[in-house]
Amino acid sequence: MTLLAHDRYCEEIVHQVGRLRAVVTSGAELTATVPTCPDWTLEDLVRHVGRALRWTGLIVGTRAEQDVPVDRAPGAGGPAASGDAAALDAWLAESGEVVVGALREAGPDARAWSWAGVGTAGFWARRMTHELVVHGADAALAAGLPHRAVAPEVAADAIDEWLDIVRFVQRALPGAAANELRAPGSSLHLHATDTAAELNAEWIVELPDDGITWRRGHEKATVALRGPLTDVLLAFYGRLSPDAPGLEVLGDRKLLELWLEKATFG
Repeated sequence: MTLLAHDRYCEEIVHQVGRLRAVVTSGAELTATVPTCPDWTLEDLVRHVGRALRWTGLIVGTRAEQDVPVDRAPGAGGPAASGDAAALDAWLAESGEVVVGALREAGPDARAWSWAGVGTAGFWARRMTHELVVHGADAALAAGLPHRAVAPEVAADAIDEWLDIVRFVQRALPGAAANELRAPGSSLHLHATDTAAELNAEWIVELPDDGITWRRGHEKATVALRGPLTDVLLAFYGRLSPDAPGLEVLGDRKLLELWLEKATFG
Protein backbone atom coordinates (compact mmCIF):
# COMPACT_ATOMS: atom_id res chain seq x y z
CA MET A 1 0.00 0.00 0.00
CA THR A 2 1.33 3.43 -0.97
CA LEU A 3 0.12 6.49 0.92
CA LEU A 4 -0.46 9.81 -0.78
CA ALA A 5 2.18 12.51 -0.47
CA HIS A 6 1.93 14.63 2.66
CA ASP A 7 1.36 17.78 0.62
CA ARG A 8 -1.43 16.04 -1.27
CA TYR A 9 -3.25 15.32 1.98
CA CYS A 10 -2.80 18.94 3.04
CA GLU A 11 -4.17 20.16 -0.29
CA GLU A 12 -7.18 17.87 0.03
CA ILE A 13 -7.91 19.10 3.55
CA VAL A 14 -8.03 22.65 2.19
CA HIS A 15 -10.31 21.50 -0.63
CA GLN A 16 -12.66 19.53 1.61
CA VAL A 17 -12.91 22.35 4.15
CA GLY A 18 -13.94 24.56 1.26
CA ARG A 19 -16.65 22.09 0.25
CA LEU A 20 -17.99 21.91 3.78
CA ARG A 21 -17.99 25.70 4.07
CA ALA A 22 -20.04 25.85 0.86
CA VAL A 23 -22.70 23.69 2.52
CA VAL A 24 -22.71 25.90 5.62
CA THR A 25 -23.27 29.02 3.51
CA SER A 26 -25.72 27.41 1.05
CA GLY A 27 -28.77 28.51 2.98
CA ALA A 28 -29.29 25.01 4.39
CA GLU A 29 -31.05 24.77 7.75
CA LEU A 30 -28.35 24.34 10.39
CA THR A 31 -30.96 22.59 12.56
CA ALA A 32 -31.53 19.90 9.93
CA THR A 33 -30.93 16.34 11.13
CA VAL A 34 -27.98 14.53 9.57
CA PRO A 35 -29.57 11.31 8.21
CA THR A 36 -26.35 9.32 8.55
CA CYS A 37 -25.60 10.68 12.05
CA PRO A 38 -29.15 11.13 13.40
CA ASP A 39 -28.07 12.34 16.83
CA TRP A 40 -26.56 15.43 15.17
CA THR A 41 -27.89 18.48 13.44
CA LEU A 42 -25.94 19.96 10.55
CA GLU A 43 -24.47 22.52 12.95
CA ASP A 44 -23.46 19.76 15.39
CA LEU A 45 -21.65 17.99 12.58
CA VAL A 46 -19.78 21.13 11.49
CA ARG A 47 -18.76 21.88 15.06
CA HIS A 48 -17.54 18.29 15.46
CA VAL A 49 -15.37 18.62 12.36
CA GLY A 50 -13.99 22.01 13.39
CA ARG A 51 -13.10 20.73 16.85
CA ALA A 52 -11.35 17.71 15.35
CA LEU A 53 -9.30 19.96 13.09
CA ARG A 54 -8.24 22.23 15.95
CA TRP A 55 -7.48 19.28 18.24
CA THR A 56 -5.33 17.73 15.55
CA GLY A 57 -3.60 21.04 14.97
CA LEU A 58 -2.73 21.17 18.68
CA ILE A 59 -1.45 17.58 18.78
CA VAL A 60 0.71 18.04 15.70
CA GLY A 61 1.79 21.57 16.48
CA THR A 62 2.99 20.71 19.99
CA ARG A 63 4.37 17.28 19.00
CA ALA A 64 2.20 15.84 21.76
CA GLU A 65 3.43 12.59 23.29
CA GLN A 66 0.08 11.65 24.82
CA ASP A 67 -3.61 12.33 24.35
CA VAL A 68 -4.67 15.94 24.82
CA PRO A 69 -8.18 16.98 25.93
CA VAL A 70 -10.07 18.54 23.05
CA ASP A 71 -11.00 21.58 25.10
CA ARG A 72 -7.32 22.57 25.36
CA ALA A 73 -7.26 23.36 21.65
CA PRO A 74 -7.62 27.14 21.20
CA GLY A 75 -11.00 28.00 19.72
CA ALA A 76 -12.31 24.45 19.95
CA GLY A 77 -15.63 25.61 21.37
CA GLY A 78 -16.59 27.38 18.18
CA PRO A 79 -18.93 30.36 17.88
CA ALA A 80 -20.77 31.22 21.09
CA ALA A 81 -24.11 31.67 19.34
CA SER A 82 -25.82 28.83 17.52
CA GLY A 83 -27.53 29.22 14.18
CA ASP A 84 -25.10 31.84 12.85
CA ALA A 85 -23.95 30.48 9.50
CA ALA A 86 -21.49 33.31 8.86
CA ALA A 87 -19.76 32.83 12.21
CA LEU A 88 -19.69 29.07 11.79
CA ASP A 89 -18.20 29.46 8.32
CA ALA A 90 -15.46 31.81 9.54
CA TRP A 91 -14.61 29.49 12.44
CA LEU A 92 -14.46 26.45 10.14
CA ALA A 93 -12.18 28.30 7.73
CA GLU A 94 -9.83 29.20 10.58
CA SER A 95 -9.95 25.61 11.87
CA GLY A 96 -8.75 24.38 8.49
CA GLU A 97 -5.93 26.91 8.47
CA VAL A 98 -4.85 25.80 11.95
CA VAL A 99 -4.51 22.13 11.08
CA VAL A 100 -3.00 22.60 7.62
CA GLY A 101 -0.46 25.08 9.00
CA ALA A 102 0.57 22.64 11.72
CA LEU A 103 0.78 19.69 9.31
CA ARG A 104 2.84 21.55 6.73
CA GLU A 105 5.22 22.92 9.34
CA ALA A 106 5.70 19.48 10.90
CA GLY A 107 6.11 17.31 7.81
CA PRO A 108 4.92 13.70 7.67
CA ASP A 109 7.52 12.13 9.93
CA ALA A 110 7.28 14.44 12.95
CA ARG A 111 6.29 12.63 16.11
CA ALA A 112 2.72 13.22 17.29
CA TRP A 113 0.57 11.03 19.51
CA SER A 114 -2.34 9.20 17.89
CA TRP A 115 -5.03 6.84 19.11
CA ALA A 116 -4.05 4.26 16.49
CA GLY A 117 -0.45 3.77 17.62
CA VAL A 118 0.92 5.45 14.49
CA GLY A 119 2.50 8.46 16.17
CA THR A 120 3.28 10.78 13.29
CA ALA A 121 1.93 13.94 11.75
CA GLY A 122 1.49 11.93 8.57
CA PHE A 123 -1.12 9.78 10.31
CA TRP A 124 -3.11 12.91 11.15
CA ALA A 125 -2.86 14.36 7.65
CA ARG A 126 -4.42 11.19 6.29
CA ARG A 127 -7.02 10.89 9.05
CA MET A 128 -8.25 14.46 8.75
CA THR A 129 -8.45 14.17 4.97
CA HIS A 130 -10.85 11.27 5.18
CA GLU A 131 -12.71 12.67 8.19
CA LEU A 132 -13.57 15.60 5.96
CA VAL A 133 -14.43 13.45 2.94
CA VAL A 134 -16.96 11.36 4.85
CA HIS A 135 -18.44 14.13 6.98
CA GLY A 136 -18.64 16.33 3.91
CA ALA A 137 -20.95 13.72 2.41
CA ASP A 138 -22.93 13.66 5.66
CA ALA A 139 -23.33 17.44 5.49
CA ALA A 140 -24.50 17.36 1.89
CA LEU A 141 -27.14 14.77 2.80
CA ALA A 142 -28.37 16.92 5.70
CA ALA A 143 -28.59 19.94 3.41
CA GLY A 144 -30.44 18.02 0.69
CA LEU A 145 -27.55 18.47 -1.72
CA PRO A 146 -26.02 15.80 -3.96
CA HIS A 147 -22.69 14.43 -2.83
CA ARG A 148 -19.78 15.32 -5.06
CA ALA A 149 -17.22 12.97 -6.55
CA VAL A 150 -13.96 12.67 -4.64
CA ALA A 151 -10.63 12.64 -6.48
CA PRO A 152 -9.97 8.98 -7.36
CA GLU A 153 -6.65 8.68 -5.53
CA VAL A 154 -8.21 10.21 -2.41
CA ALA A 155 -11.30 7.99 -2.52
CA ALA A 156 -9.19 4.86 -2.99
CA ASP A 157 -6.95 5.84 -0.09
CA ALA A 158 -10.04 6.44 2.05
CA ILE A 159 -11.12 2.84 1.49
CA ASP A 160 -7.62 1.61 2.36
CA GLU A 161 -7.67 3.65 5.56
CA TRP A 162 -11.15 2.47 6.55
CA LEU A 163 -10.04 -1.13 6.21
CA ASP A 164 -6.96 -0.38 8.32
CA ILE A 165 -9.13 1.27 10.99
CA VAL A 166 -11.53 -1.67 11.19
CA ARG A 167 -8.59 -4.06 11.52
CA PHE A 168 -7.06 -1.85 14.24
CA VAL A 169 -10.36 -1.74 16.16
CA GLN A 170 -10.58 -5.52 16.06
CA ARG A 171 -7.10 -5.85 17.56
CA ALA A 172 -7.29 -3.03 20.10
CA LEU A 173 -10.92 -3.15 21.30
CA PRO A 174 -11.99 -6.74 22.02
CA GLY A 175 -15.55 -5.70 22.85
CA ALA A 176 -16.12 -3.67 19.69
CA ALA A 177 -18.83 -4.62 17.22
CA ALA A 178 -16.17 -5.03 14.52
CA ASN A 179 -15.05 -8.22 16.25
CA GLU A 180 -18.30 -9.81 15.09
CA LEU A 181 -17.05 -9.57 11.50
CA ARG A 182 -16.28 -13.27 11.34
CA ALA A 183 -17.16 -15.32 8.30
CA PRO A 184 -14.28 -17.72 7.56
CA GLY A 185 -14.07 -18.61 3.90
CA SER A 186 -16.15 -15.61 2.87
CA SER A 187 -14.99 -12.44 1.17
CA LEU A 188 -16.14 -9.07 -0.14
CA HIS A 189 -15.06 -7.53 -3.42
CA LEU A 190 -15.22 -3.79 -3.98
CA HIS A 191 -15.00 -2.83 -7.63
CA ALA A 192 -14.84 0.74 -8.88
CA THR A 193 -16.10 0.91 -12.45
CA ASP A 194 -15.01 4.44 -13.35
CA THR A 195 -11.25 4.54 -12.69
CA ALA A 196 -8.15 3.95 -14.75
CA ALA A 197 -6.66 0.47 -14.52
CA GLU A 198 -3.39 1.77 -13.06
CA LEU A 199 -5.20 2.97 -9.93
CA ASN A 200 -6.21 -0.63 -9.20
CA ALA A 201 -9.37 0.50 -7.42
CA GLU A 202 -10.54 -2.97 -6.46
CA TRP A 203 -10.35 -4.65 -3.07
CA ILE A 204 -10.72 -8.14 -1.64
CA VAL A 205 -11.68 -8.25 2.04
CA GLU A 206 -11.65 -11.57 3.92
CA LEU A 207 -13.21 -12.15 7.35
CA PRO A 208 -11.40 -14.98 9.17
CA ASP A 209 -11.87 -15.53 12.90
CA ASP A 210 -8.67 -13.70 13.84
CA GLY A 211 -9.55 -10.41 12.12
CA ILE A 212 -10.06 -9.04 8.64
CA THR A 213 -7.42 -9.12 5.95
CA TRP A 214 -7.49 -7.17 2.71
CA ARG A 215 -5.61 -6.56 -0.50
CA ARG A 216 -6.07 -4.69 -3.72
CA GLY A 217 -7.03 -6.82 -6.68
CA HIS A 218 -9.70 -8.39 -8.87
CA GLU A 219 -10.88 -11.77 -7.62
CA LYS A 220 -14.16 -13.60 -7.27
CA ALA A 221 -15.74 -13.16 -3.85
CA THR A 222 -18.79 -14.10 -1.83
CA VAL A 223 -20.33 -10.69 -2.49
CA ALA A 224 -19.31 -7.82 -4.73
CA LEU A 225 -20.18 -4.13 -4.56
CA ARG A 226 -19.71 -2.39 -7.91
CA GLY A 227 -20.12 1.16 -9.04
CA PRO A 228 -18.43 4.58 -9.28
CA LEU A 229 -15.54 4.85 -6.83
CA THR A 230 -16.95 7.67 -4.68
CA ASP A 231 -20.27 5.84 -4.40
CA VAL A 232 -18.54 2.58 -3.48
CA LEU A 233 -16.59 4.43 -0.79
CA LEU A 234 -19.69 6.07 0.69
CA ALA A 235 -21.72 2.87 0.58
CA PHE A 236 -18.90 0.91 2.24
CA TYR A 237 -18.79 3.58 4.95
CA GLY A 238 -22.56 3.33 5.42
CA ARG A 239 -23.21 6.79 3.99
CA LEU A 240 -25.00 5.68 0.84
CA SER A 241 -27.40 2.82 0.25
CA PRO A 242 -25.96 -0.10 -1.72
CA ASP A 243 -29.18 0.19 -3.74
CA ALA A 244 -28.42 3.77 -4.81
CA PRO A 245 -28.51 4.37 -8.56
CA GLY A 246 -25.26 3.27 -10.17
CA LEU A 247 -24.38 0.73 -7.48
CA GLU A 248 -24.79 -3.01 -7.87
CA VAL A 249 -24.60 -5.82 -5.30
CA LEU A 250 -23.75 -9.27 -6.64
CA GLY A 251 -23.76 -12.41 -4.51
CA ASP A 252 -24.44 -12.87 -0.80
CA ARG A 253 -26.02 -9.58 0.20
CA LYS A 254 -26.21 -10.64 3.86
CA LEU A 255 -22.41 -10.61 4.08
CA LEU A 256 -22.30 -7.02 2.89
CA GLU A 257 -25.05 -6.14 5.37
CA LEU A 258 -22.99 -7.73 8.15
CA TRP A 259 -20.09 -5.48 7.22
CA LEU A 260 -22.24 -2.36 7.15
CA GLU A 261 -23.72 -3.20 10.56
CA LYS A 262 -20.50 -4.10 12.37
CA ALA A 263 -17.71 -2.07 10.77
CA THR A 264 -17.32 0.92 13.11
CA PHE A 265 -14.70 3.03 14.85
CA GLY A 266 -15.45 1.19 18.05
